[in-house]
Amino acid sequence: MSQSPKPRGLGRGLSALLGDEEVARTVAAPPPPAAAPPLPEYPSTEIANTYAPNRPPLTLPIGQLKPGKMQPRTSFEGIETLVESVKEFGLLQPILVRPLRDAADTYEIIAGERRWRAAQRAQLHEVPVVIRSIGDMDALQIGLIENLQRADLTAIDEAQGYKRLMEEFTQTQDDVAKTVGKSRPHVANTLRLLDLPSSVQEMIRAGQLTAGQGRAMLGLADPALMAARAVEEKLSVRELERLAGAEKKQSKPKTGKAPSAAPKSADTRALEKRIEEALGLKAELKLRGLGEQSLLTLEIRDFDQLDAVVEKLTRR
Repeated sequence: MSQSPKPRGLGRGLSALLGDEEVARTVAAPPPPAAAPPLPEYPSTEIANTYAPNRPPLTLPIGQLKPGKMQPRTSFEGIETLVESVKEFGLLQPILVRPLRDAADTYEIIAGERRWRAAQRAQLHEVPVVIRSIGDMDALQIGLIENLQRADLTAIDEAQGYKRLMEEFTQTQDDVAKTVGKSRPHVANTLRLLDLPSSVQEMIRAGQLTAGQGRAMLGLADPALMAARAVEEKLSVRELERLAGAEKKQSKPKTGKAPSAAPKSADTRALEKRIEEALGLKAELKLRGLGEQSLLTLEIRDFDQLDAVVEKLTRR
């Protein structure tokens, strides 16, 4: 199995991989020839340019398709609307598959498992497919991208997918961020959810807690206890953050009253105002230590705001 040392720009979307024309085709595609030529073996590093955009999808019996081993999604509930759509219109987008080496006439699903499951429940006998030779790392990347772009993937499944890319294919957080089209802080903060107890992770996966609530409980003495309280009392992220802050404050040893801070100079206040106007965020600048050592604090509401700040600070 070949492995790519660097990620490709797959974050631009699955349609770029399948080709726009293939995405637009429907189940009315012509049947496959009796003896199709063997698929060429493409190196993993060339995945971004080996999806021939003008090749029409084939149709295969639904029983010849198998779930993908690199599929990041663990739950396929809530597809009733998709099932009804498939019953009425059929599958309007082909399923991306790769041949299984150890099973003749059997194909592994790379992207489109929700559509395949919906087609089964809609009692379709055949489905349109696009067949490609794809390595494991590319299969995992494409699975992540399709789920992130086309349907809600739980934050825990997303984090597990990032973890697999890093552990099994030696990618860094920067590599993963470029691959899936997310910021590095988003990847890092999503991965932090895996530090929560498994019971709390399952609550996030089941939709009882949000990812923001989960992050608010990181570092607490008993996150599971706080998670149960959050569900019972319907605590918001802000309320959890306040409770977590109070718990951490109580756990710190008392070392006496801290000295009061010196009043800020007019220059410091002017710098804060300039930063706020440039970034659109509340800023606080504190002088600390000796000389000109300073601490700049920015109040950031969510990851979208953080992404905007990162873009402004790294723009060339």
